[in-house]
Amino acid sequence: MGLHLADWCRKVGMEVVAACDRDPERRAVARAQLSGAVLVERWEELLEHRLDGVVLANDFDEHAPLAIAFLDRGVHVLSESAACVDAAEGERLITAADRSSATYSFAENYVAHPHVRLIRQAIEAGELGRISLIEADYLHGMSPAEVAGLIGDPAHWRGRIAPTAYCTHTLSPVLALTDAWPVEVSAFPVDEADPRAAVVMAVRLSTGALALTRHGFLQGEPDSHWSWISVRGTKALAESVRAAGERAWSVRVRTEGWATPEGHAREEERTPPTLTLAGEPVARRVEGTVRVLRAFRATMEHGEPPLVPVRPAVAASLVGVAGAESLANGFRPVPVPVMTTGPR
Repeated sequence: MGLHLADWCRKVGMEVVAACDRDPERRAVARAQLSGAVLVERWEELLEHRLDGVVLANDFDEHAPLAIAFLDRGVHVLSESAACVDAAEGERLITAADRSSATYSFAENYVAHPHVRLIRQAIEAGELGRISLIEADYLHGMSPAEVAGLIGDPAHWRGRIAPTAYCTHTLSPVLALTDAWPVEVSAFPVDEADPRAAVVMAVRLSTGALALTRHGFLQGEPDSHWSWISVRGTKALAESVRAAGERAWSVRVRTEGWATPEGHAREEERTPPTLTLAGEPVARRVEGTVRVLRAFRATMEHGEPPLVPVRPAVAASLVGVAGAESLANGFRPVPVPVMTTGPR
C-alpha cells in the first residue's frame, strides 16, 4: 500500500523525498520506483528529514504512535486505518493533533468514493429527508483458503486484530453521510462456525438513526471496490446499485408516490461524473484515493481543512474497539467512547 500511495502522491503533484520499510527487498523495489528518494529502515530516521507531510501506511494497528511523533515535529500526517487501537491512544492522538502546528488527516478513501459522493449529494439536496437507517458493506468474496491465510496467520496484522476492528471503510462513510457520532454498538458474528470471518455491527448514532455495517469475508463482494451503501430517509431511499462492473458505482434513488408532487413513485439511477487527472480519466476504484491525496496536499499547501480530521477518524476506529468488547460479552450493546469535545 505504501508504494501505491507514493505513486499516486507523485501523480497528484507531491514530491516523494523519502520512504521507509523494514524489509530490505521492499526497500530495493521502492528505490527503483522512487528515483531520488531517501530509503530508510527505521521510521524514526524520517523525523530528522525536513518533511512537509508524511503518509503512514504501516501495519493497521501501529499508526497512532508514529502520527503523534510526526505531529509533535510539526509534520502534517495522513494516516491509514486504523487511527488508534483503544480510547486512551485515541485521546493521545487527538491531544497531539490539537497542540500541533501541523494537521492530522485520515486516509479514508471510502468517504470519497463515487457512489458515496452521489448519495451525499442527494442527502444535501434534501431529497431523502431525515436519515433513519443507513447500511454499509465492506466485503471480500475470497476463497476459504485465502481467508484462512490472512486471518489465520499470526504474523499478519489481520491475524492479530479483532474481527470488528477493520471497520472504518464502513463507519467513516456512515459518519460522513449522517454528520453523526457513534453512540453505542452491538456486534455479532455472521457464522458461529467461523466467527472471525465476518461480523455485523448495529450502531446507534447521535442523530437517533441506526447504522448496520457488514464487513469481512462473505461471498458476493460488490464491484464498487468491495463497498455498498444504502441510506433510507423519511422521504426517500438512495443506495448504490447491486450490479456487476461499472454500474456498481451508480446510485438508485427511490421516492414513493406520497412524497412526490405528481403522486406516483419515482425511481432513477444516477451515474457519477468521471474524475480526471492531468486530462485523463481516473479509474473508479482509485477516485477516492486521488481525492484524499488532493485534499491532503490542499491542507498542507493552502490550509484547507482535512477531508477526514482526527476526531471522526478516532470515532470510527473506536467503533471497532467497542464492537470487539460486544463480541466478547454476549453481543450486548457497548458505549463508544466520546471523542467529540473540541472542533469536529
